[in-house]
Order: sequence, then structure tokens, then C-alpha cells
Amino acid sequence: MDNNKEIKKNPLSFQIDPGLFEAASEDEKAQVVTQRESVSFMKDAMKRLVRNKMAMTCLVILVVITLIAIFVPMVYPYTYTQQDVTAKYLSPFEYSRKEQAKIARGEDVFPHIMGTDNLGRDYAIRVIYGTRISLMVGFVSALIVVIIGILYGSISGYFGGKVDIIMMRIVDIIYSLPDVLIVILLSVAIKDIISTSKNELIIKLGAGMISIFIVFGLLYWVGMARQVRGQILSIKEQEYVLAARAMGASPMHIIMKHMIPNCVSVIIITAAMQIPSAIFTESFLSFVGMGVSMPMPSLGSLASDARSGLVSYPYMLVFPAATIFLIVLSFNLLGNGLRDAFDPKLRS
Repeated sequence: MDNNKEIKKNPLSFQIDPGLFEAASEDEKAQVVTQRESVSFMKDAMKRLVRNKMAMTCLVILVVITLIAIFVPMVYPYTYTQQDVTAKYLSPFEYSRKEQAKIARGEDVFPHIMGTDNLGRDYAIRVIYGTRISLMVGFVSALIVVIIGILYGSISGYFGGKVDIIMMRIVDIIYSLPDVLIVILLSVAIKDIISTSKNELIIKLGAGMISIFIVFGLLYWVGMARQVRGQILSIKEQEYVLAARAMGASPMHIIMKHMIPNCVSVIIITAAMQIPSAIFTESFLSFVGMGVSMPMPSLGSLASDARSGLVSYPYMLVFPAATIFLIVLSFNLLGNGLRDAFDPKLRS
């Protein structure tokens, strides 16, 4: 049929006159094509996170602090146990008389960046080691919480019914347990185990550190379990879950392959918010003397030791307290950024 042939409208017809229309050009067709590339949910969330300047700044700060805590002790000239009785309570970048004599003889002496404590130990390396302990507690505790919380919450949400009721009542009971009291009881019990143990790792960690890990494994996973359970309750009604059941997939296969991957946003956000909580809890317990064992430093124990010389040597409290503040604040702001990035309601 000739496209150039004029099409006449029947005067008795109610059809729109085709002569009023003309074919769209290639440029006009290109304008209605969706310009945005197809991206996955995770990739889209990461783009949103990168655009959040506050969250990215906090992420950079945390990465820098982590790298310092890991690598600086390898090259730092002092150790956290090295003592010099002639260099007690030195101010930042102050040298003792012994060190001044070495400098006068032309020897190189590395300065005490944050001064020294009551035993003449370099305070900077102790703060760095304390930061390493706090970060280790935060990440290990978050890993324990994630593993237990995901398994418990997904099983409770998937099976529902009496299984869900019983498991959630157990969660309610655990919520009511006082964590500080349990830490004290565990510390007393674990001291006997450590005294008879020949494992170097257990001896090095001490009763305080092991009891903290056990407490987080016993108590602090309940929040993650509730979050995952809520997601599972909504996901298990989806069509693809019904299709998997119809094909004969086992409950464990459905949970691991179909449900948990769709809960990844909630898991990441909850884990990111759990890390600062674990760090603050460890610092508090170390502050009251139930944290890591001496002479291993912790930010909480350093702050506790600084109380005796608060008036004369305030810097001894400022440095560990500022480090705790910076780490906890950065993790909280990063967690808020992750929540905003993964929340579908905030997508433009």
C-alpha cells in the first residue's frame, strides 16, 4: 500500500481523521526511550550511599582509623608494655631528661605523640591498641549477632504458628536479662577455665574479652532476629516462594536461596548499627573493670585509669574518650546513611 496516498475520512464515521497525524521522527522517538540503565537493587543503593557525603566521610574516617589500628603498631618504635620510669606523665611531644640527653648526643628519639602514662608507657600506642581491641570487639560481636539473628529470625518467621510463638517468647525472656550481671557471672566462671587452659589465644584474650563475646552471642542477637523475622513474614507470601514450595524445595533451601538474600538490606543496616553498640558496651565494661585483662589496653580501661589524674593530666582522658566518640559517631552516621540508601520509600 502506498504510504503517500492520501487517506480520506468517511464523513459519517466517528473515527479520528488520520490526516491530522504525522509519523514521529527518529529524534522524537529517542526522547520517549527510558534513558536510565537497568541496575540491581544493591547497585542502586550503593549509588545512593555514595551521594551521601556525610556517610562517605564517616566511612573514610573509619577506614583510616582501622588502618592505623592494624598497621601502625608494626612500625611504631614503642610497645604498649614498654616502661620508662624516668618518663612518667610526659605531656604530648615532651621528652624526659634521659631522652633529652640522647638527643644532645645526636641520637634519634621518637617523640611521645600523646605523652606517657603513670608508668612511663607511650600513650599513643596504648590508645592505638585500645582502638584495635574496640574495633575487634565491634566486628566480632556484629558477626555473632548476624549469624545467630539470621538463623533464628528466619526459622521463626518461615514456619510461623506455634514455632513462631515459642521462639518469640524466648526472645522476650532474653530481652529481660541484665547483660551487666551476666558479664560479671561469666567473668567469674571463665577465670577458672582460663587458669586451667593451655590455649594461648584464650589466655591472651582473658576472661573479660571472652565473656563479652559470649554475652553478645547470648543476648544481643534478639534485635537482629526480630528484624529478620519481620522481613521473612512479608516475603514468604510472595509468589516466587509459593512456586519454590510447589516445585518441592526444602524449607532450608527456600530460606537460604530466596528469603535471606531479600533481607540483605535489613541485615546490613542492623549490623552497622550493632557495631557501635558493641564498642560502647565493651568500653563501658572496661571502664568499670570487667573488660579486657591487663596489661592489654582498652579505650574504656584507659579512660578509667585517667580519672585519677584528671585535673593534672586531662589529656589522658581526652584521647581515649575522643577516639570512642569519633568511632561511635561515625558508625551511627554511616548506619543512618545505609538506612537511607536501602529504604525503597526514599528512592526518587
